[in-house]
Amino acid sequence: MAVTPESLPPKKRRQPDSNERLLRSLLIRSKEVASMNPIPFVLNRNSNSIIRKTKLLTLLLEELLIYQITPNFPASAVLCFEELFIVLQSVKTLISDCCTGSKLWLLIQQQSVANKFHELTLELSTLIDVFPVKELKLCTDVEELVYLLRNQCTKNATYIDEQDEHLRNDVIQKLNGIKSEIVPQQSELKQIFSRLQLNDSVTCTDEIEILEEEYRNQSEEASRVEIVSLIGLVRYAKCVLYGETTPEVRRNRNRSNSGSMDLTIPADFRCPISLDLIRDPVVISTGQTYDRVSINHWIESGHTTCPKTGQTLDHTDMIPNLALRNLIVMWCREHRIPFESTEQKEKVNGVITNKTLLEATKMTVSFLLEKARASQSLEMANRFVHELRVLAKTDSNSRASIAEASGLPLLVRFLGSEHPTLQINAVTTILNLSILEGNKTLIMETDGVLNGVIEVLRTGATWEAKGNAAATIFSLTGVHAYRKKLGRKSRVIKGLMELATNGPVSSKRDALVAILNLAGDRETVGKLIEIGVIEMTSDVMDGLPEEGVTVLEAIVKKGGLPAITAAFHVIKKLATILRDGTERAQESAAATLVNVCRKGGSEIVSELAAIPGIERVIWEVMGMGTGRGRRKAATLLRILRRWAAGLYENATAAYSTTIASSTTATRIVLPA
Repeated sequence: MAVTPESLPPKKRRQPDSNERLLRSLLIRSKEVASMNPIPFVLNRNSNSIIRKTKLLTLLLEELLIYQITPNFPASAVLCFEELFIVLQSVKTLISDCCTGSKLWLLIQQQSVANKFHELTLELSTLIDVFPVKELKLCTDVEELVYLLRNQCTKNATYIDEQDEHLRNDVIQKLNGIKSEIVPQQSELKQIFSRLQLNDSVTCTDEIEILEEEYRNQSEEASRVEIVSLIGLVRYAKCVLYGETTPEVRRNRNRSNSGSMDLTIPADFRCPISLDLIRDPVVISTGQTYDRVSINHWIESGHTTCPKTGQTLDHTDMIPNLALRNLIVMWCREHRIPFESTEQKEKVNGVITNKTLLEATKMTVSFLLEKARASQSLEMANRFVHELRVLAKTDSNSRASIAEASGLPLLVRFLGSEHPTLQINAVTTILNLSILEGNKTLIMETDGVLNGVIEVLRTGATWEAKGNAAATIFSLTGVHAYRKKLGRKSRVIKGLMELATNGPVSSKRDALVAILNLAGDRETVGKLIEIGVIEMTSDVMDGLPEEGVTVLEAIVKKGGLPAITAAFHVIKKLATILRDGTERAQESAAATLVNVCRKGGSEIVSELAAIPGIERVIWEVMGMGTGRGRRKAATLLRILRRWAAGLYENATAAYSTTIASSTTATRIVLPA
């Protein structure tokens, strides 16, 4: 159907007060740009030029507000004002991005950025050229401002400072030299980094973080390759030029983040295996969600079942749980917790492995190890080992380079150090190295490394050192053969249990996760029970019910008669968690009670049935618990009903008699 002009709604005219608001908004934006500082290190003249022009524009807009008598602007003037607002917003964004972005990347991209400044200046010039001076009937002073601004804008041309171009060429030369395994001269690096105002390890660390963020924002492969090379250059220069980042400085920088570790992580955001915040949630064939790293370790260790449900996996494919990941990201932002998934980290540091980055990493490692070996004091050694710790956390290339350069024997020397912070840094570096699968073998086979880590676990100077030693044990248990080997060592088990009993919350979690992994081996479970793990988890459940009951579930599941005997004494505590715990804790408590009741006989069932209100608690879990929790609660209720009907006694009478006769004799108290 044809549309006639009469059928169209009447065009709304801009009201006079609306025109004035537009002009005032434009003036505010113009003042914001005019008050900005030019880029200090690169493209200073380009940014300074457009800021000066904006200052003239600000004067013009102020004069218009003062002398404009006609309340209605011509349509051409209104259009100019609207377009000017967009141009000024673009100028503000461009200068702000240049000042807050990576200095090295801006240097490399200076030609394209200079072109953007030129394009914006041309847009500004065009708008000033078409500005309706005659229609507005401006006074002479205002007209002169317009002509002055036109004159300034027409004198614009794309400009690259000769010194900036030389600096860019110097950086490219250094990158090419590193690629050819030529070590850069420190004096030349110093000149480059001083020009870019990268004057200490803190600014270099900031530059690395900004480059990593820039990498994630880039879609072009060539740009990503360049950025990765720059990251390697900055890492090397930071260590060579500025020595190290002192632990005190790094702690001050991260103080706002350290407080976040005391937050209670929502149960749905925790990996059921590691009990830590999920960074890369994936769903496996049973429908359960885990952190990618944890479930990969589980499967690579030879398991073919789901850790939570015990169901056999139909396949080992993993589907990213994007909905949960988005919720976790939002929660982390709300609580100011840094979030970077393992997938992102590998993309920044693993997917693009170019020659420049690899050689820069090797040079950095060689420098740090040499300085650490030659240090005359523990304090100096601590600073370089701390830098190794930071480097080992970054990517697989760094971990491989440190191990290949014989870094482990050096770190062993510092595990028994009297300097507490040096001990922490040494054991944490080993922990970071153990993330790489190939390094696990080196850690297990290099003389003194494993014993050194175990000794820190048992007698470390600080809880942090003990906790990181426990985390190292957990990492090593990801390999099935090493899990069996570590499970045979009483020192490992006793150290973990002591840490879980007496350590602070974060260290307790490290120890419990390691114990949970060790419990994957049936032989180790027997040793755990013998040393008193049931009693330990009973104590831990008072402060960390979810973690404690998860470990208890694993022990009871594989522990046989000794586990059932020892668990007799925690029936009431499990019932309390079933009533008051989180959904995850309730799920594990219900599963544990089902195993205990099935294998333990009528005496254990009667102990559970004697707890006041237990059936109501089970009904609540059946109605409001997780899917698995509801199923386990239903099974538990059927067991209680069968016991009440007298159908449970004969099936397990012998088993329950054994329990009753040995309960007191087998109770083991954890040593103080």
